[in-house]
Amino acid sequence: MLESYVTPILMSYVNRYIKNLKPSDLQLSLWGGDVVLSKLELKLDVLEQELKLPFTFLSGHIHELRIHVPWTKLGSEPVVITINTMECILKLKDGAQPEDHESCGSSSTNRSTTESTKSAVKSRRVQQSASPDPDLPPGYVQSLIRRVVNNVNIVINNLILKYVEDDIVLSVNITSAECYTVDEFWDRAFMDISATDLVLRKMINFSDCTVCLDKRNASGKIEFYQEPLLYKCSFRTRLHFTYDNLNSKMPSIIKIHTLVESLKLSISDQQLPMFIRIMQLGIALYYGEIGNFKDGESEDLICHTKDILGNITGTEDEASLVMQYPAQYTSQDPYLHQDDDQQQGWVSWAWSFVPAIVSYDDEENDSSGIDDGTAEQQKSQSLKDPIISVGFYCTKATVTFKLTEMQAESSYYSPQKVKSKEVICWEQEGTTVEVLMKGELFFDCQIGFVGCQAMCLKGIMGIKDFEENMNRSDEEACFFNCGENLSAKGMTYLTNSLFDYRSPENNSIRAEFILDAAHHKETYTEIAGMQRFGAFYMDYLYTMESTSGKVSGNQQDLSSVKSEDLGNVQEMSTKSLIVGPLNLRLDSSAVHRIMKMIVCALEHEYEPYSKTKPDIMDGNRTMPSSEEIASLEEYIPTRLTTFTVLKCTIIIPVAEFNLLDHLLPIIMGEKNLSGLLNAASFQPLRPLPSIRILVDKVNLEHSVPMYAEQLVHVVSSLGQPSDNLLHYCYSHCYLKIFGFQAALTSLDSKGLYCIPVPVIPSFSTAVYGKLIKFHKYWTKRAHVPLTECIFELPNLTVQATRAQTLLLQTIYQSWCHPVGNVSSVVVNEALLNEVFQTSGVKSKNPLPTLEGSIQNVELKYCGTSLVKCASGTVGSIKICAKAPGDGGKEKLIPLIQGPSDTRDLHSSKWLNESRKPESLLAPDLVAFTIQIPQYMDYCHNSVDCSKQDV
Repeated sequence: MLESYVTPILMSYVNRYIKNLKPSDLQLSLWGGDVVLSKLELKLDVLEQELKLPFTFLSGHIHELRIHVPWTKLGSEPVVITINTMECILKLKDGAQPEDHESCGSSSTNRSTTESTKSAVKSRRVQQSASPDPDLPPGYVQSLIRRVVNNVNIVINNLILKYVEDDIVLSVNITSAECYTVDEFWDRAFMDISATDLVLRKMINFSDCTVCLDKRNASGKIEFYQEPLLYKCSFRTRLHFTYDNLNSKMPSIIKIHTLVESLKLSISDQQLPMFIRIMQLGIALYYGEIGNFKDGESEDLICHTKDILGNITGTEDEASLVMQYPAQYTSQDPYLHQDDDQQQGWVSWAWSFVPAIVSYDDEENDSSGIDDGTAEQQKSQSLKDPIISVGFYCTKATVTFKLTEMQAESSYYSPQKVKSKEVICWEQEGTTVEVLMKGELFFDCQIGFVGCQAMCLKGIMGIKDFEENMNRSDEEACFFNCGENLSAKGMTYLTNSLFDYRSPENNSIRAEFILDAAHHKETYTEIAGMQRFGAFYMDYLYTMESTSGKVSGNQQDLSSVKSEDLGNVQEMSTKSLIVGPLNLRLDSSAVHRIMKMIVCALEHEYEPYSKTKPDIMDGNRTMPSSEEIASLEEYIPTRLTTFTVLKCTIIIPVAEFNLLDHLLPIIMGEKNLSGLLNAASFQPLRPLPSIRILVDKVNLEHSVPMYAEQLVHVVSSLGQPSDNLLHYCYSHCYLKIFGFQAALTSLDSKGLYCIPVPVIPSFSTAVYGKLIKFHKYWTKRAHVPLTECIFELPNLTVQATRAQTLLLQTIYQSWCHPVGNVSSVVVNEALLNEVFQTSGVKSKNPLPTLEGSIQNVELKYCGTSLVKCASGTVGSIKICAKAPGDGGKEKLIPLIQGPSDTRDLHSSKWLNESRKPESLLAPDLVAFTIQIPQYMDYCHNSVDCSKQDV
């Protein structure tokens, strides 16, 4: 009977993760078609061992577990597994995590743990497989079991996960989650993999997901509950698995994409430090600063992800071999041909969406019936890494920041209540997060969104600037916007996702992926990213190649290769961040809200997850060999980051109110000595004079060696390192600004800006700097620069009338000199009329303008262990006055000009002419060099020693 095959599979899963079960009672219940288990305790040690996460389970239990097996319709109806109320509590592991140095997927700890259960599992397999039904052919059984496992439905009602750390309590509550098999139209169906359609599709629906972030006291209790970060959010996940053939143990392509229609986050001032702490935890886990990862690049994450995927989809134990395809079986008795060292992941039992994946890192081929050649061939096939695509898509996301205050209650015993007030809101449309990886050799992450804006809400610090009774427009409330509207842009953020009807998977076409670094850079350019998104685009690419053959799949071996010989493995890491055209208005309302968020984030500081290691000099350093130096000369891995901003517009108006003296001391690390704030009336100032800054493009490049400590350790030990090796021992930064210009403008009562009055015409500039890594290794190398900086300015011109200068001074003073709760800045109307001429009306008396320009400025700074040096040149300088002349022409009166030909100084017309250098080869106006010695005692001692030697 089929029961003799299916029942052991279900029993093995349940018994593995649940304590104190009686297999006899469970077996009788399963044969009846339904089993109900109540108040179950999970085996926490098994979960920790198989998840391999840097977390410890404090508790875990299931209120009720139901299993429904339709024995009469097993080939057409799914097995339904229902979990009612599952709760787990986790915390970060203490200490240095004992599993830090275990290799991925093949640790000796895992193998030794399974040794104790090896004999029990073996005997259970033999007992379970001793009496199969002889009337059922093996091929039919295996095919049927595969169909059953491929169509298992998982339903979880009321899933509760809690994470505790310090005073943080993060809880996730999902009302309902269901995983089921679907057809090519993503409709619920009973499907199986066939030779003509080597695809398996799954759907997971999450209903009413609520995320809470609360603070507990020293006794571990939560005194009052904050509003949820996320309240009753529903989303759906599509899973698509493509196999090469029916005999494949692992899918060749795995796609897991999630879509959220609406995501509304709410963060209070008390939750903000805790939220930042959770984000820091994720970053620390990624970079291997804590947990069972090692320092390095994303291959750590990929290796761990592969291990997780092996656990998700099962290893080759009592269930997985049954779930394989008929060609993989050599006997009617499947359990006798298992590998005893394999472990079955708990997520496989929970989701079971990819029955054919195995954890091949630990795989050992069974010697019975398989010769060495066949075993080696199967092993090489299993070592083929799948292409994994993970995507998250959100149509509209809203993040609201709130300020809270305790509300007094009439009764002493009444619980404390928190009153919150929204002050700032961030809206984002068309968000995409996509990750593409293939083993350890390729990892790419792309993030982008179509449009975003930030708005002021209600009041801030007693200033009721955006209360409902103010009747201010949405345009005034919006102080930041970037990108385009989603309705105008279209659904480009879903391109090639499983939710895009044009994607290859939704048209029965095998998808193709770009896994070559050169081809990737040619395809995903700055223009392509802006065309798809418009507001923001980030592309993080990591690739790894081996110059000496295949890269070992063992992460521990790979790490040793990096530390001993950086040249054998060629790694590359690039991050490209692009921000589209944006508009930013830094008025009083926006600045105070932003500064208040910074103050709230700094109010509670946590201990960092990883502390910077002190620079320890290794006195017993061995000289590298010539082969090692040659490999370093050939290639040194680096991390390159580029950040680009296109078409930036920044408006800085007069401060309508200024309370920065209450915020800046806290940000600067001082105590706030200011008095209490009192609520004050607020009236918008119109017209509102402002400074408008336009920038065509800002480009920032930063590069740093990927393994700086090992590299500096080797290069600093060389007597005369080459310039190439020294170049890679620095972190380099290059900032370029194109088309920077500034002007004065004014906002009228209708919300319109007047024609800008230019103050600084367009100019470009560039700054380059480099800083040596681990400078203590270079203290005795007087010729090696520790810091170097270069500034270049081809041309800069500033022009302003007396009225424009006074208006600029007024704007400056309104921000830098607070005068109480509300700024008493009063802008003279006559001054505004003098600065901003009415359009179409010609001024009768043009005002004289003072103009200053400077050209060909180059400044350099260099610091070594013995001397600091600054030098620079100024090509020319010119300060002149422009006054109205005869016939409507401007009259130019030079005040300072150089270099200048003074041969006609005695002539009267010399003062009335504008002179330029005779040629570009003319001498610079100013050239200077300043040197400041450092460590004078050391210098004198070295001089004395040299004299004694003479």
